[in-house]
Amino acid sequence: MSDIDSDIDIAETLLAPARKAPPSTAPPRRVWTVVLAGLGALLCALDVVVVATALPALQADFGASLSQLEWTINAYNLVFACLTLTGAALGDRFGRRRMYVVGLAVFTLASAWAALAGGAGELIAARAVQGAGAAVLLPLTLTLISEAFPAEKRGVAIGLWGGVSGLGVAAGPVLGGAVTDGLSWQWIFWLNVPLGLVMLPLAARKLRESHGPRPQLDIVGLALAAVGLTGLAWAPVRAPEAGWGSAEVLVALAVGVVFVAAFLGWERSGARYPMLPLAHFRRRGFSTANGAVFLMFMSLLGALFMISQLFQVSLGNSPLEAGLRILVWTGTPLLVAPVAGALADRFGNRPFMLTGLVLQAVGLGLMAWQVEPGVGYDRLVVPLIIAGVGISMVFPTVANAVSSSVPPAEVGVASGVNNALRELGGVFGVAVAAAVFVRYGGYDSAESFIDGCAPALWVSAAVSAAGAVVASFAPSKQGI
Repeated sequence: MSDIDSDIDIAETLLAPARKAPPSTAPPRRVWTVVLAGLGALLCALDVVVVATALPALQADFGASLSQLEWTINAYNLVFACLTLTGAALGDRFGRRRMYVVGLAVFTLASAWAALAGGAGELIAARAVQGAGAAVLLPLTLTLISEAFPAEKRGVAIGLWGGVSGLGVAAGPVLGGAVTDGLSWQWIFWLNVPLGLVMLPLAARKLRESHGPRPQLDIVGLALAAVGLTGLAWAPVRAPEAGWGSAEVLVALAVGVVFVAAFLGWERSGARYPMLPLAHFRRRGFSTANGAVFLMFMSLLGALFMISQLFQVSLGNSPLEAGLRILVWTGTPLLVAPVAGALADRFGNRPFMLTGLVLQAVGLGLMAWQVEPGVGYDRLVVPLIIAGVGISMVFPTVANAVSSSVPPAEVGVASGVNNALRELGGVFGVAVAAAVFVRYGGYDSAESFIDGCAPALWVSAAVSAAGAVVASFAPSKQGI
């Protein structure tokens, strides 16, 4: 940083108690931090859901099976979930700005590879590499914001971050449908490339470098966590095809449990610089927010996997029409999340987390109740809006609860844990929804699809209700 920048920062510190600067006079570094962190979160969130409305096109183009369709979503989520703790640790050790740039570069190159994929297997491999880039990129977006803003202004900044993340969720189905209709599914991934190329030099120049408190990487912890989370995530992904009682699934679950237990034991007593201080989980704000986000994304991604296909397979919509109809559900975070983030600074996070998860459960339950042969969009739009308002209230307040419940130096690790559980929840959500769908229905006809879709949506609603129970135990004040 230049001497001029240092003088500016000192002056701001001295003048802060005497004046409260309006948003228009926010330091340029903070503005760039919000913009670049928001765009990084946008890319990561977008690619969680952008494939959803292209699933029928992928099935037709590659002759993909249900398992391969799942993997086009879950390969990204699985690697994302398993490596996000690693991404946060790398940022603490080697510099958050530096690793943000590295993660963005990997994500951009993997997007080009996905666009060039010649088969389902190659696309799944490219999606896995995309997930690795996102695992480094996303946790650092929240860390950069938390480092740039004081606690009293952080809720608004995180609300904006949540709104932009919500835009990714909102734009994903619409963008995927529009691109699939107007061009081809490959352009879903090509669109990431120019944005990534523009962001790379800006991030290298405009973001402020910072490091975490750990001078060394916890290599043993990284390996144990990666193997453990992979085992736990692999089991539900493979279960619909291999069977829950198969040797593959049971072994994966056993490996996951053993390695996660070994990871927790190592972090508790063996690691000199643990990547996950377990004392954080003694804080109700931290543990309840992470439990809530796991169940919220399990519900959200499982429902999205089914609803995006419902509109096309059973209601006869094109990919673009399906995306536009889903927008009333996924588009609300753009409007509601910044408001919820700002209000949480005054009223706390718990009311918004709890109410949001209840609304998502009610919306998905109403939708499951309405799904039957011959159902029209007019009967589905209100449940979608209710569920959308619900997720909009949870996005920013969970992030704010996590970041405010740990010391500032630990925000990177806390964000990594939150993102790992979020993506792992998405993996379980898609896998469980697919398993329920196969149990009761199939792709043989529109009626058969609805036979499986309705029970899957009921399960997603129940998972969100369970998340509301967890959120009800959150502390009334932040940081506890």
